[in-house]
Amino acid sequence: MDGTTYNVKIWKTAVYKGQRKTTHTVRWELDGREWRAPFGTKALADAFRSELVSATRRGEAFSLSTGRPVSHQSGASAVNWYDFAVQFTDAQWHRTGGNNRKNTSKALMTTTVALLRTPPVAFRPVDVRTALREFAFNTRRRPDAPPEVVAILKWVERNALTMAAWEDPAKVEEVLRALDSKLDGTRAAASSIKRNRRILNVAMEYAVTHRVLRANPLPKGRGAAPKTSSAVDKRSLLNPEQAARLLGWVRRRPRGGQRLHAFFATMYYAGPRPEEVVAMHVRDVRLPDEEAEDQWCELMFHMAQPEVGKNWTDDGEIHEQRGLKGRAADDTRVVPGHPSLTRILRAHIQAEELRPGDLLFHGEKGGLLAGSVIRRAWRTARAEVLSPDEFASPLGKRVYDLRHTCLTNWLNDGVPPAQVAEWAGNSVPVLLAIYARCIAGQLSDLKQRILARGDLPVIAD
Repeated sequence: MDGTTYNVKIWKTAVYKGQRKTTHTVRWELDGREWRAPFGTKALADAFRSELVSATRRGEAFSLSTGRPVSHQSGASAVNWYDFAVQFTDAQWHRTGGNNRKNTSKALMTTTVALLRTPPVAFRPVDVRTALREFAFNTRRRPDAPPEVVAILKWVERNALTMAAWEDPAKVEEVLRALDSKLDGTRAAASSIKRNRRILNVAMEYAVTHRVLRANPLPKGRGAAPKTSSAVDKRSLLNPEQAARLLGWVRRRPRGGQRLHAFFATMYYAGPRPEEVVAMHVRDVRLPDEEAEDQWCELMFHMAQPEVGKNWTDDGEIHEQRGLKGRAADDTRVVPGHPSLTRILRAHIQAEELRPGDLLFHGEKGGLLAGSVIRRAWRTARAEVLSPDEFASPLGKRVYDLRHTCLTNWLNDGVPPAQVAEWAGNSVPVLLAIYARCIAGQLSDLKQRILARGDLPVIAD
């Protein structure tokens, strides 16, 4: 490097209109030496000139050997954002599951739209977003993109800014505002904002590791992302009478009612995640003899099959097979089943004439039970059983609230948190962070313990 200078003058863009094309040339001067950079469009020239102006406003030095701001020497100006985002997508694809792939694609789509030099004119904005979300940032589908999508993606690649945009604090703030907003301009949920920023942070660290950027440009520390709470809303928990009415209505449902009743009962009595119940086979349930005095059963969970959509799995199936959440791939979890659940599951297995290798809860056509069927049945049960006020409230609004209710009941019944965490497949800190506000029924005993300590002694004046 021959040295740097702060003596910079940036001139107006020169326009030359030839017979075949028009050239827009950005001109600037360093220590009396003129530099030029020609571009085929005004937008490209304005974007580059903006980068130079931003560098001078930041008080950044310019290289006397290249004529560019020192920040450009990081390699950022030579890397197109769209190309980088596609490379990052491919690098992450085999390391992550379907839901993570989908969320990454959505975050990169929003970021890419915010990093376009000009808004789309020849294409509808919704088509640009769809092309980015469903093909550009989907490693498996990208090679099969239809011609109209390929045309959109080529336009995006030509119009995307370089990675040098991340070295402009104002541009970083603009991108983060886009990530924090919905399409209508309103602020997104705090959980969505936190997730999007986490994904973008991984992308920036990838850029630093591969020497595209010199440092992660995203803000750090307090206030960088909104605070979120993982605690369960106590209003969503079901009392025994409400749970009985809901499960009873499902059982009487003409179409698949008995099967869905057993599915929901498993969640209510044993507290597994829905994707864990879907993956269960008959051999994963250990039922006692009907004559046995102890009618508690055992449920073994060793697999989960979340429904992520066929576009995001490796094999094109709707469900993705993986190990238990937060555990090793071949780990298992054994949970005791209430005698009432034993009775329900025994009747279900007999009625369906299931064999050990069969799915415990299968769909109407014999495959995995679809999430849409589960959610629709639960939503209809709430509408039929609950009052209008209860239906509008968070009470049992999600199928997952059956798990929340089960774990809360265990804690309120005095089961040690470490044991509940083991049955639930959580760590103790996570369990307490989620359910601490819902523990009840022990206040009287705790008050007596505090009173037993006594009060201050009486001291004579």
